[in-house]
Amino acid sequence: MQINARLPFLRNSLFRLRNILLIVMLTVLALPLGGLYFFRIYENELVRQTEVELIAQSAVLAATYRQLMRLDGTIALRAHPINSQERESDNAALVAAYKAQMELNPSNYFTPVAPTLDLTENISPPRPAARSSPFSPAPDAKAAGQAMAHILLDTQQVTLSGIRILDTQGLVIAGKEELGMSLAHVPEVRQALKGHFQSVLRQRISDEPPPPLYSISRGTNIRVFTAFPVIEQRQVIGVIYLSRTPNNIVKHLYAVRKVMLTATLSLLVVAVLLILFVSSSISRPIRELIRQTERVTQGEQRIVEPIKHPVTYEVAQLSDSFASMSKTLAERTDYIRRFAAHVSHEFKTPLTSMQGALELLQEHLETMSAERRQRFLANLMEDTHRLKNLVTRLLELARADALEPSRQTSVLPELLDTLTNRYQERGLRLKYTNLPLQALPIAPEVLDSVLNNLLENSLHHKATEVAITMKTEGSTWHIEVMDNGEGISPANRDKIFTPFFTTRRSQGGTGLGLEIIQSLLRAYRGDLILLPTESGATFRLTLPLHIV
Repeated sequence: MQINARLPFLRNSLFRLRNILLIVMLTVLALPLGGLYFFRIYENELVRQTEVELIAQSAVLAATYRQLMRLDGTIALRAHPINSQERESDNAALVAAYKAQMELNPSNYFTPVAPTLDLTENISPPRPAARSSPFSPAPDAKAAGQAMAHILLDTQQVTLSGIRILDTQGLVIAGKEELGMSLAHVPEVRQALKGHFQSVLRQRISDEPPPPLYSISRGTNIRVFTAFPVIEQRQVIGVIYLSRTPNNIVKHLYAVRKVMLTATLSLLVVAVLLILFVSSSISRPIRELIRQTERVTQGEQRIVEPIKHPVTYEVAQLSDSFASMSKTLAERTDYIRRFAAHVSHEFKTPLTSMQGALELLQEHLETMSAERRQRFLANLMEDTHRLKNLVTRLLELARADALEPSRQTSVLPELLDTLTNRYQERGLRLKYTNLPLQALPIAPEVLDSVLNNLLENSLHHKATEVAITMKTEGSTWHIEVMDNGEGISPANRDKIFTPFFTTRRSQGGTGLGLEIIQSLLRAYRGDLILLPTESGATFRLTLPLHIV
């Protein structure tokens, strides 16, 4: 159905109802999925944050271990107390060593390590247990490890990290546990001994089961391990092996509960906006349509008006359908009201005449002359014929109004050949030449009835010749019927399509012929139009080019 013509700008701006429902459903689906996605991203960031912290700790510990190994004798291994002059001398030596290293190879001085862990990747099994080794750590490495023991303990108290310092053989030389044991078989340690930083996520085995709420988090049962190589003069002199459990996301979310509350309120606002959107796009126009129909039912409003802002294409169609139906019913009601008034008038006139004649005959039948009695009887017979003719035409009009169009077609020249002989005997000549032989989308009997009514009108108006032409304009057939009769006066041109209007009432005219023609043509989506002419009368029949 075409959207109301007075709102053409809405045709391209209306939404499909299914698109609105699809958007709403996808949005509702996206909210929890978005929450889970946010949850995963946030959890992954906690793992990355843990890795970054372990890298920073490893860098500091590696720098400390490197300086202890760089000098022939460490401060921690001096046999005699250190005075302030010796400490200043050692500090000056360290600064000089840094400057010399930067001057020799400044491009390799800055070597940042970026975090690489991702929760979406596979998580490795728990770390393999340390193994005993027949080898012993190098004396200088062992001494450096002993010197850093207190540093490691102090660091662990703050960072809660597991710290191991390994020598070039992968033996633990510093840490709370596994001293002297080998971790060279651990994959990340093996990579670090080759000079490559390696981090890995491993399963964490806890002695206590996690709370039920923690089960939604993948990060509650993992531990981050980093193996940081200590390189001196392009040689690996040790490995800083750290591990720590990432912050629990549930605890972390509780810590940032204000932010989470803001996010929750934002989701509620989105949900409310969705409800308002659906209400605005679907419910409000339908409620407005319901209110209009209720006002029409109660007589407060005559017809349903199209909704001004239907939003969706389907609601616009529904609104226009209601408006069209309401307008059609109102017009039909007006038509029936006028028709009933005309019918009652048309019946009342002859019935009144008949009643008067019968009353006179009843009262004066014996004293009335035969000639006068015969005149009254003739009037009664004329009124009876008039009523009979009126009833016949009303039945024709009723059938025309209730006509169901068929898919039959007609060929105009063939039909006119039949009518020519019929009307030629009555003094009416039909002129038609070179008419198209194409089929018209109207049943033959219906077109025959239409033409018969028009030709009868021409005869009644003293026409002797009728010219018929046929052509197409756009998607419409135009059939013009032109006679040379008396024509129609300008005063009556606007009245001839009014039911029961006739200038031949005394000759038995009912004024229903043109109404019957229009009803027949409307059944086939056609129409009848009176064209202006200087003489005679010209009617145009319009029909669609093809069967609809």
